[in-house]
Amino acid sequence: MSKKKHSFLSASGAHRWLACPASALLEQKFPDTSSEAAAEGTLAHELAELKLRHYFHTVDFGRQKYTRAVNKLKKGPLWQSEMEGYTDDYLEFVKATALAFESAPSHGIEKRVYFGEYTLADPKDGNEGYGTADCILIGGGVIHVIDLKYGKGVPVSAEGNPQLALYALGAYETYKVLYPIERVRLSIVQPRIAADPSTWETSIQELLAWGDYVKGRAELARSGAGDFQPGESQCRFCRARAQCRARADANIQLAFETQKKPPLISNEEVGDYLQKGEDIAKWLKDLQDYALAECLAGRAVPGWKAVEGRGSREWTDADAAFEHLIASGTPEEMLYEKKPLTLAQVEKLVGKTEFAKQAGVYVTKKPGKPALVKETDEREAITNKITAKEAFKEETA
Repeated sequence: MSKKKHSFLSASGAHRWLACPASALLEQKFPDTSSEAAAEGTLAHELAELKLRHYFHTVDFGRQKYTRAVNKLKKGPLWQSEMEGYTDDYLEFVKATALAFESAPSHGIEKRVYFGEYTLADPKDGNEGYGTADCILIGGGVIHVIDLKYGKGVPVSAEGNPQLALYALGAYETYKVLYPIERVRLSIVQPRIAADPSTWETSIQELLAWGDYVKGRAELARSGAGDFQPGESQCRFCRARAQCRARADANIQLAFETQKKPPLISNEEVGDYLQKGEDIAKWLKDLQDYALAECLAGRAVPGWKAVEGRGSREWTDADAAFEHLIASGTPEEMLYEKKPLTLAQVEKLVGKTEFAKQAGVYVTKKPGKPALVKETDEREAITNKITAKEAFKEETA
């Protein structure tokens, strides 16, 4: 992991400092790190940017320049061929969105916008109050901010998304003298998780009213006057999550609640406990990761120590080993296994578009295993309950 300098009240961290203003100052005690997954996302964004530039600026950024730039990205160690298909999905959404405007919209690709007047940024700090929007389309009284999320771990919704909303505020402040803005649309394309992009719309008046709320939260965050408000969403990527006392106290209080109650909990209580306890398991995992790192660094954590886990065996020279086994009488066919690639592996090999064209008719989607999610999830609810009509329907011969 590499360390990096990040804006104090960044757009990407807005969901955290808006919900828990006190976390902003606390996080400054910890280094900001970058993971391989983040680097992979950066590479995918660079590819997506090239595709948009080639689409919107075909004359200045034609096929030859585009191809050379893409080939340069392909030489990187994190390059994966599947990036082509996923970024194509993003490109197609941007193209369809742009074409839906009554006339060709103005556009910004990887546009740097300034929202510092809402986060009360210090003008002396050149990094404060800025963010980079993947794509901004403006026309017909609408600002449309489109964001590519390449991660495949956490689904992200565009509804009220604070990162994109801050980008929209920055875009409004930049373009309001040039364009009459009435509506704001936010879209998130997350092709590795969701087949369809998420889009949300609001009025510019509602966005500006939210901007006033942001100013109040930013003032609390900068002054350190805000309260700690631990929760699953805001704690997930907080750099102080393992050692935060407010988070520890909240989870301990819930985990060891001892009030006298009936012997069986109701469904209402089940739902309530699931909501309140969502962060407990993650908090314990964060605590374990922190304690392990401390022990490995030679700093004592009373009652705990780091040990070597169960190892695994591997060949030093598989080809030589197989030659000896075959020479000793082991049939060669017993040492190899022939099996077809999985559907996902074939799609990755030939490319998403070509796969759909050549083999799509041979693919069917089986229903997934039932999963428990929050009621706000956009997917349709399922149940094992059978209706009377289904139970007593006549069987056909």
